[in-house]
Amino acid sequence: MPEIQLSQSYQPYLHLLPVSLRATEPMSLNPDVIETPCEPNEVHWLIVTDDKGSREIPLGGEIYSMGREPNSDIRIFSMFVSRRHATLVRQDREDGSYDYKIVDGDLDGNHSSNGILINGRKYNTHILKHKDEIVFAGGVSAEYHRVKRDERDTESKDPFDITLIDPHMIDEFEEY
Repeated sequence: MPEIQLSQSYQPYLHLLPVSLRATEPMSLNPDVIETPCEPNEVHWLIVTDDKGSREIPLGGEIYSMGREPNSDIRIFSMFVSRRHATLVRQDREDGSYDYKIVDGDLDGNHSSNGILINGRKYNTHILKHKDEIVFAGGVSAEYHRVKRDERDTESKDPFDITLIDPHMIDEFEEY
């Protein structure tokens, strides 16, 4: 049976699926044989700011095209950005984690018109680090975040944030 082909834009969500989309042999019912996928220790995000505002993009796929072109995996809305301005390439490490390398232009060696600045310096390629700022053009940028799952802040920053409980949600209602 042929392998299902997915577009690059759906790759970031593959790690969220409980099963593989590839045609495989039937799974064994023996619990010693079943392998449960482990959750990655880190999450990777790109916060893009362009003419349409700011948005958070979760990363997890192998390759992302970035640019003004409508079929880009990460579309950047600005007339000052090239159609294929940059490419993100996932690089797996021996410990099971991974990094992202950003490449100016596409993987065929075609560079963008304005290049990319990372933390104020111009690069053709660069391995991204936590909180790196990528500038594509004036007013168009992205910030890369790589956060360990156990370091994420899950508490609300709002001091007035409270959880309301509906009395009908409680099985037994005690009266004093």
